[in-house]
Amino acid sequence: MDRLKLSDNIIRLRHERKITQEELADFLGVTKASVSKWENAQSMPDIMLLLQLAAFFDMTVDELIGYVPQLTKEQIRRFYAELVGDFASCPFPDAIDKTRMLARRYYSCYPFLLQLCVLYANHYMLAETEDEREHLHKEAISWCDHILVSCSDVGVCSEALVLKAGLSLQSGKAAETIAMLEPVADTSRVAAQNGAVLVQAYQMAGEHEKARDYIQVREYLDLVNLMSDAILSLSLYQDDLKRCRETICRIRSAIDQYRLEELHPNLAAQFHYQTAAVYAANGEAEEALEALGHFKNCTDRLLRDEKAVLHGDEYFDRIDAWIDGLPLGDMAPRSRKFISQNLQAAFSHPVFEGLKERPDFQRIVRHFICD
Repeated sequence: MDRLKLSDNIIRLRHERKITQEELADFLGVTKASVSKWENAQSMPDIMLLLQLAAFFDMTVDELIGYVPQLTKEQIRRFYAELVGDFASCPFPDAIDKTRMLARRYYSCYPFLLQLCVLYANHYMLAETEDEREHLHKEAISWCDHILVSCSDVGVCSEALVLKAGLSLQSGKAAETIAMLEPVADTSRVAAQNGAVLVQAYQMAGEHEKARDYIQVREYLDLVNLMSDAILSLSLYQDDLKRCRETICRIRSAIDQYRLEELHPNLAAQFHYQTAAVYAANGEAEEALEALGHFKNCTDRLLRDEKAVLHGDEYFDRIDAWIDGLPLGDMAPRSRKFISQNLQAAFSHPVFEGLKERPDFQRIVRHFICD
């Protein structure tokens, strides 16, 4: 964490004004020795003297002491990547303590606080007890509440609301989640058409490049949402194998046509895993093993590269700039080590109990354990 820079700033500002320690001391009504101690970082001026110093140098107290409450996008990503690494390699309590320290320091940097909530949502399961996990949920929800009350950025607040609802759902509070999301998730709202209206407005204004950028990102997000909804659909209709087969057939076609295993291997892996679970639950061992093979290929893609990133391709050739503008850019929300550690739990799911003696299943499990 960056240290405060009061001593360095006093020296620099005094030299810029071409005044001596004694002259500055006279203005503030203190001794030259006091100024010397400040500049050598041996002591700090009290709050009233900080106000006088800031007024003398015509700046805010934050500027004077070198405190920056708002982080840049690059700093947010750097901190997030550092914390993801900590959760993968350090004792869990140490990673949590560091996260809390940063949350306290940048409590008014709402985009960063939002990403710390994302961090908790992605790593809370590492806590040893259910009480600890529940405490982390409550802490992250309190951060979301702080954002919703204090932040004036509509986009950040909208994300905080959805994240708060997701955290409540992770805590088993379905009724609270419904109460939060039902009013804003009404599919009959005209607001659902705002994207199409914006594209038409860009065209009318002659801003064709903006229209093309926007529609391509929208198309990509529609595909991502389609796959996410399909994963939920397979879970909801698990006892209706006929419908699930049709869903699987259609989504696999979209995955192939849009090369989503390359563009978004994490989401494709989730779809293939849920497909395997549906087939296994319905006693379709061969089809379950085939789906697990697809899951293995996608997970290999995630683990193979040193850095798993989102990206476009020759069709989605305009989304890289949009991805770079996301809060975490092309960064994966969890580390490769974390993904690898959770694979064992994925294969241990009770739904695959009937496959455990199958050589194909054992080969897939050994593949990841050996890696």
